[in-house]
Amino acid sequence: MSFLAWIVKPIAYISLPVFALHTLAKASPVARYYVRVGLFLGTLGICSVWGVVCAIGMSLVGRRFDVFYVVARSFYFLCSRAVGIRLVLEGAEHLETRPAVLVGNHQSMLDILYLGRIFPRRASIMAKKELQWAPLLGQFMTLSGAVWVDRGNNARAVRSLAAAGEIMKARHSSLWLFPEGTRSMREHHDMLPFKKGAFHTAVQAGVPIVPVVCENYWRLYRKGVFESGTLRVKVLPPIPTTGLTTADVGALAVRVHDLMVEALREISVPPPSTSEASAEVKPSASSSPDPQQRTERVDPVSASVAASLPAEPARQSQPGAEPEPSSAAAPGSRAESRASTNTSEELVSPSHSSRIEGSENGTETEEDDGMVLVGRPK
Repeated sequence: MSFLAWIVKPIAYISLPVFALHTLAKASPVARYYVRVGLFLGTLGICSVWGVVCAIGMSLVGRRFDVFYVVARSFYFLCSRAVGIRLVLEGAEHLETRPAVLVGNHQSMLDILYLGRIFPRRASIMAKKELQWAPLLGQFMTLSGAVWVDRGNNARAVRSLAAAGEIMKARHSSLWLFPEGTRSMREHHDMLPFKKGAFHTAVQAGVPIVPVVCENYWRLYRKGVFESGTLRVKVLPPIPTTGLTTADVGALAVRVHDLMVEALREISVPPPSTSEASAEVKPSASSSPDPQQRTERVDPVSASVAASLPAEPARQSQPGAEPEPSSAAAPGSRAESRASTNTSEELVSPSHSSRIEGSENGTETEEDDGMVLVGRPK
């Protein structure tokens, strides 16, 4: 009897809180959010400890660079069941490219879940040097062969990236980076402009770039929302860098960005607000007069007013020439012709440019590649 009690009591002590949390999560979306965030972070903590154990053991048997692979799969196995999110992978064969620079879109801390699903063998993570001293996480990453980048200023960042390429070639391993540099979670399917660090590393090392795109999961996870569901992850074919130089890095970054945004829109579920927004736009468009008609009604008046004013010598127009468009309308017309990827760049350009300008003072530089591992969603 005592033997049965020794087995049953621990099971009862564990199952009761689990059952209570499960019931609470089903009853309230708010409770579900906090329960699942707690499960996610708790699983991350457990796997960090497991990672230290794996790093020590696998280093002794000569498999140090497979530690991230083992720990990533362990995390996905546990966390996907805990939070109810399953990932479907497409293009897994491209992950066998080695050595390579792997780049992925960075939406929030939940990205670690798709990393757990796709992280290949003999691959490491490039991360900012500050994470090296994080409890458990820093020790695990150091033992697992993470490549640390000093982001103090442009000169140190470039030297770190060049060294990272040499390390990657010497190990015959791959590196994972988030080229956006920070989280970009939003409802519409777009990405922030890429920093150039990942592409400098790939070009200097002469290795291909393998883009990885995770579906926009705004519908499942954002501040106050954490639902279960299925997400798609697509690995694009490797992009060679043979023959490219530093002068080609900017164009390469834009090319990879465009390919990844296209794939993101292809695999992501259209946001619900899209149809609603179009439905709201149509009535207003039908009720308002055509822009050309409005221009035709205004132009005669504008012409008569302009005729009554003295002409400026420096800006006299030739007979029969069309009126010059106003300066206030020019920015709007340019904005309407920009692609959505450029729109996202406009939204983030103030902070982006300030970070680049302040790079000499210790902030992020254009060559940096950030990696936010944990944190609350925006």
